[in-house]
Amino acid sequence: MKGRDIVVIGIQAWDIEIGSNCKNIAVEFAKNNRVLYVNPPMDRVSKFRERHTEKIKKRIRVQKGQDQDLVYIQENLWNLYPKTLTESINSLPNATLFDFLNTLNAKRFFKNIQSAIQRLGFENIVVFNDSSMFLGQHVKTFLQPDFYVYYMRDYLTKNPYWKKHGVRLEPQLIKNADCVVNNSTLYTEYGKQFNTHSYMVGQGCDVALFDDSEGTISVAKELHHIPKPIIGYVGFLSSRRLNINLLQKTAMAKPDWSIVLVGPEDDQFKTSELHNLSNVYFLGSKDSSELPNYIKGFDVAMNPQLINDATMGNYPRKIDEYLAMGKPTVASATKAMEYFKAHTYLGKTAEDYIALIETALTENNAQLEQSRRAFGLSHSWENNVNEIYNSIAKVQHQ
Repeated sequence: MKGRDIVVIGIQAWDIEIGSNCKNIAVEFAKNNRVLYVNPPMDRVSKFRERHTEKIKKRIRVQKGQDQDLVYIQENLWNLYPKTLTESINSLPNATLFDFLNTLNAKRFFKNIQSAIQRLGFENIVVFNDSSMFLGQHVKTFLQPDFYVYYMRDYLTKNPYWKKHGVRLEPQLIKNADCVVNNSTLYTEYGKQFNTHSYMVGQGCDVALFDDSEGTISVAKELHHIPKPIIGYVGFLSSRRLNINLLQKTAMAKPDWSIVLVGPEDDQFKTSELHNLSNVYFLGSKDSSELPNYIKGFDVAMNPQLINDATMGNYPRKIDEYLAMGKPTVASATKAMEYFKAHTYLGKTAEDYIALIETALTENNAQLEQSRRAFGLSHSWENNVNEIYNSIAKVQHQ
């Protein structure tokens, strides 16, 4: 798709402090199209609760006209800070009242977007909605796009905030969209219940950072004195998503293995028995640019997720990173991991993990490493966005 005007809305602002699928996709869109990336509007409760943060101070300055609302990011890409203050309505128990106020919020929000569209001279717009299931209900009414894409990358209706009204409203949005694109087979199947144009497009990853085809990435010095074999994990150590008990059992059953965990910990990890095991190493948070150096030192990479609503359909970007570096990878057998089953070892219990890690250590070879690299490196943002374009084309050509 080339030469189009694309408006991106969603639930993550451009100034978010963590990595964002939506931002990566927008940058890729902008290589051949003009793109307006719209931040979520400031809501009344957040304005009060977060009033001392620079994030809210910035939005208040925009609201007062002290800062520009429309910001040039790079060629073909602009970021809009909506001046709108939306009402915080999610706690309302009454669906009719919620829908009425949500319509008012949407009307104000899309009025801001229309202003930016006019200033940029956008025409015949394509709207790409990343998971904004409430305000996104009214895209067609207030923006009248040429094409409307809804993007699902997480099981948000399992989250208490989104569940309250999302279980009722998201199916309506899916039905109303021209097509639905998903990064998981689970979400694709869910979307197909309400819209036949629900497509699996996979996931992008900044794979160039993890491309060690030339062998130029060095092992992090911090790993040099840790005994082999190293069974490693990189990422946030979240007790909501990771199986602490499985890690403990594995470490205790295999004292000759070094379990290396790279990333910040939540409170439950900080107080877990893992800290009392001599073969478990917590290396703390690292800059994303350093992660390839740590993965390079792993003999087996792992993603010991709990199997629950939070993880079942969630696309684990770290798997692409592990595979792009050719690493044998053991992971929990979630629905999303079916996509990777030909290149990974999947299990559910600590006993499974122990057996699979032993197999991975034993059978690893250059041919398997090359196969993993080829698969992981194919998941670039360019290829991901091309799949989105292909999904749009399927609908338009019917």
